[in-house]
Amino acid sequence: MKKLLGPIAVIVGIIVVLALILVPSYNKFVTSEENVDQAYSQIETQLQRRVDLIPNLVNTVKGFAKQEKEVIGQVTEARSKLAGANGPEEQAAADSELSGALSRLLVVVENYPELKSNENFRQLMDELAGTENRLAVARKDYNGEVASYNKQVKRFPGKLVASIFGFDEKEYFKAEAGADKAPEVDFEADE
Repeated sequence: MKKLLGPIAVIVGIIVVLALILVPSYNKFVTSEENVDQAYSQIETQLQRRVDLIPNLVNTVKGFAKQEKEVIGQVTEARSKLAGANGPEEQAAADSELSGALSRLLVVVENYPELKSNENFRQLMDELAGTENRLAVARKDYNGEVASYNKQVKRFPGKLVASIFGFDEKEYFKAEAGADKAPEVDFEADE
């Protein structure tokens, strides 16, 4: 009996040591993954706020710029795409398209000085600008959480724990190709 007690104690010791290593590492992955999900939900919240503000902005502009229906239509269409987008990649593409449409809308606004002085329009623009700022911060925070999480997944011993428990790298929120260039708007072009 005493001969069996030694190997059993060694096995129990190994199990305890493994548990002491794996459990905190696993919990760190769970916490980190939740941080990523929470940061992503902040992006979705700000995207939804933007989607909610745009109809009011478009309706205000419509009253002043009835002949600019194409630009207003583009904003409305881009808003719908963003509202229906799922996941970072689709949302980044829809977000980029909406940003371009909003830029064209702002060019339209420049042609209507009385619109810029309208109190409702100014309030909506302020809210939209605030939303854009919060959205930029939310994207930055999300990508920071993803970077931290992905480092855990790639580093040792986290790589072992991640592979054992199925923790995979997360996707960054990226701008679409061409997002680094300002959209070109030309109202003088022939149709």
